[in-house]
Order: sequence, then C-alpha cells, then structure tokens
Amino acid sequence: MLLKQTCSKCIIDETVPGTWFDDQGICNHCKLYQRVEQDWPLGVEGKRRLDQLVGKMKAAGEGKAYDCVVGVSGGTDSSYLVHWAAQNRLRALAVHFDNGWNSPIAVSNIKKVVNKFGFDLETYVVDWEEYREILISFLKASFPWADAPTDIAIDATLYRIAEREGVKYILNGSNFRTEGKMPREWTYMDGRILRHIQTAYGSKKIKSFPNLNLWDFLKFSFLKRIQLVRPLNYMEYRKDQAQKLLEQELGWQYYGGHHYENIYTRFVYSYLLPEKFKIDKRIITLSALVRAKEITRDEAVERFKQPPHPSEKVEEDVEYVIKKLGVSEEEFNEIMKLPAKSFTDFPSYFPLISKLAPIVRIVFQLLLSWTPPMFYEMDSRKREAPAR
Repeated sequence: MLLKQTCSKCIIDETVPGTWFDDQGICNHCKLYQRVEQDWPLGVEGKRRLDQLVGKMKAAGEGKAYDCVVGVSGGTDSSYLVHWAAQNRLRALAVHFDNGWNSPIAVSNIKKVVNKFGFDLETYVVDWEEYREILISFLKASFPWADAPTDIAIDATLYRIAEREGVKYILNGSNFRTEGKMPREWTYMDGRILRHIQTAYGSKKIKSFPNLNLWDFLKFSFLKRIQLVRPLNYMEYRKDQAQKLLEQELGWQYYGGHHYENIYTRFVYSYLLPEKFKIDKRIITLSALVRAKEITRDEAVERFKQPPHPSEKVEEDVEYVIKKLGVSEEEFNEIMKLPAKSFTDFPSYFPLISKLAPIVRIVFQLLLSWTPPMFYEMDSRKREAPAR
C-alpha cells in the first residue's frame, strides 16, 4: 500500500487539494506561511501597526456612535477581539447573527463578553423557515461546505450594519497563525452559488436572507470604503492563553472544538465533511498550530488520529439536525448517498474574481491603501506554485 506524502514540518499531506512539496519535503502551505508572516509582522512593528489601526478607527468614528463593528459568536477569537477592543477603548458595536443553531454555551459567552465591557449588542435573527430550506438545499446539492450560507449571511449583515452606522471598520477574528488557510476546494463560496443552489434545489425564493453578491461587496469595500481588518494577525495570539484569560476574567466557557460553539457548524465539521466528503479540516488548523509552535508535530499527529468529536456526541448532533431541519431519517440517508460535488460544479463569481484579482489589488492599493481579503488571497496558490 502506498503511503501518502506528508510535509516534513507540519502534518499536511497530498490529500489536501493544491498541495505540493519541495525537494526537502516541505509543503507549499508552510512556504505560504513564511511569506504571509512578512505581511503581518509581530513584535514592535506589529504593535506599531495595531496602534496605527486603533488611531484610524477612532478618527473615522468621530461624531458617530461607534468606531467599529465586531461580529460575535461566543467563540474564542471573537470573544478575545471584543476584549481587545475594550482594552483599546474602542466604541464597538457587537453584532451577532443568530441562525437558530447557537449552543447554550455560545449564548452565555456572548452575554458575558458584551455585558462585561458595556458594548451595545445587535442581534440579527434569520427567518428560520427560509434559512432551513436553504440549508436543506445545500445538503441536496452535495455542496461540501454546507455551512457556507451562514458565512455569507454574517458578512452581509456586518457590512449592512456598518453602512447604516457610517462605520468604516469591521473587526474580524480570523488569524492565519492559528487557523491556517483552507484550500478553496473545501471552503469557496459566493452569493451567486447560494442563489443558484436555492433556485435549483429549493422551492422558495430568497426574500429576507442576507445574501452578498459581488457587486454589493465591491460597493461596501470600494464606494463605502468599509474595511474588514484582522487585528489578531499582529498579535502574539495563542488560543489556549486567550481561553484562559476569558475564563478567569469573564467566566467564559470553552465549547469543545474549533467553531463548535454552533451546533450546525459542529455537525458539518465533525460528521458531514469527514463522512461524506472525506474532508477533515483539522489537518489545516493543527498544522497551523505546529507552525505557530503552539504544539509539536508529534502532538498534532496524535490529535489528528482522534475522531473530530466523540462518537456519542456526533450521533446526538445528527439526530438533532435531522429533527430541526424537519427531514426524515430516510431522506437524510439518501442525501448522504448522493455523489459529492465541488464548488466548480455550480455557477459562481470565481472565474471573474480570478481575472479581476490582480487589477483590483492594484486599484485598491493605489486609491485606498488596502486590499479586500477576497482579492488579496485569490491567486496565492498560483504565485506560490513551482515551475513545471
């Protein structure tokens, strides 16, 4: 039996789409990490850039109710980001997108974090019947990242609220050092795909669900000049230390896994992706923690050998999802048997974004001195790939 080639530095292997190795057995994800580190420095320079960012947010917020908008989920990163905003005396509006799948721990964490610092909280509650059908449509479409509608809706909600409040900055809790970069084959999603899947597999038109098309994104980013910023990338940030701080200061609770504060996301991560699509996203996040020196490579290997979630918990989640979505067990089992698909099987903005990315980066840098993440990251694989 042939063994899968695995990176000599992290645990990423050749089953991860777009992966290649140099003559020393080092994967392109590790090489990309080294390049991105130069764009997001730590230490003195990282502190200088953070201070500069705080100053810009406060200046842009003069005469307005808020300096920035921050999405909160009850998870580690967003909770710590609220803590950081409070420490820097930013007037942040906390926004939570309630998709009906919050775990009790997540709800409790959000209340504790917001109340501790006295921030205003705005909760957008999705129309459940409309959203339920969209989720079922994505399952029927065999789209890998079945939780993509939530990601789209969160971004759309944050941009719309920022526009309404005249806010120019949205704080995002993602951090390449502790999360890594997922291959686009596993996570790519856009508003055109969402609209197509719901039209093809659902029976209801999208009415109130906050979708985000490409033109809206460009309007918010270019015309309204609303920036999505990632402060954690400039910090010596460790998830374990952040969790300990939040527990000690706020009575915050851990929820058992990456993005497991949301029940549906947990279902997708721990059951749907591994079972149907043979995708275990932990290979990316564990490798990121190895590069960040939070854990050793051997520790990552041992963690990856363990199931994403205890089997009895997975069974509970599957049963809960089936019941909450209102599908029969037979229908769910048939859905699980459908052939797996890729985002490339659906109409999307991806071809257009790929062509526009180099031009958009230049225009945004010249006029606004920043680049939207969608376009900054689009062709990173192409720029990193070795010549053939």
